Amino acid sequence: MYTPAHFQIDDLGTLHAFIRRHSFATLVSQEGGVPQATHLPFLLNPTQNTLISHMARANPQWRHFTSSEVLVIFTGPHAYISPAWYATQPAVPTWNYTAVHAYGIPRIVTQHDRFAQMLHDLVEFYESGRPNRWNGQLPPEFRDGLMKGIVGIEIQITRLEGKFKLSQNRPQDAPGVIAMLEKSTDQTDRETAQMTKECL
Repeated sequence: MYTPAHFQIDDLGTLHAFIRRHSFATLVSQEGGVPQATHLPFLLNPTQNTLISHMARANPQWRHFTSSEVLVIFTGPHAYISPAWYATQPAVPTWNYTAVHAYGIPRIVTQHDRFAQMLHDLVEFYESGRPNRWNGQLPPEFRDGLMKGIVGIEIQITRLEGKFKLSQNRPQDAPGVIAMLEKSTDQTDRETAQMTKECL
């Protein structure tokens, strides 16, 4: 990912927190020079430096996994930035955004108990803290039947790249950007404003 120094994020804690917060991501691989992508929820295990997920067994992408790296793209708040918000002129429009790219080697999890635990961990991650949460309990026969239709994936992370493009290169104009984004009726705009304040 092209990342000028102004926007580069290297702090591992910040990258991990971003992945957990924006965990629905895009898994990209290629087969014979043809890119393939699947949109999936991911769970980060920072201790083992892995990402886990699963996809439909009917999805051909997993059959093409090799020892080559795949890319998982996590995206966060983003917003159009008008030059009318800048104190410094002349200026042109731009787009502020946040993203983390995780590269890694994928493997298919075939061991039944390990796969079942992965699915349990995913459910716990997304259900925890919810009112009237689902406890994740299913009859074993029903669960195992469903598991036959999906494939467990574990990706050993080899490197992480973070880019938060949030007006760091225009500190004199950032207050105006934040003020206008905070006034927006769009929730993503307001989230971008909050991340900009945190970043600056």
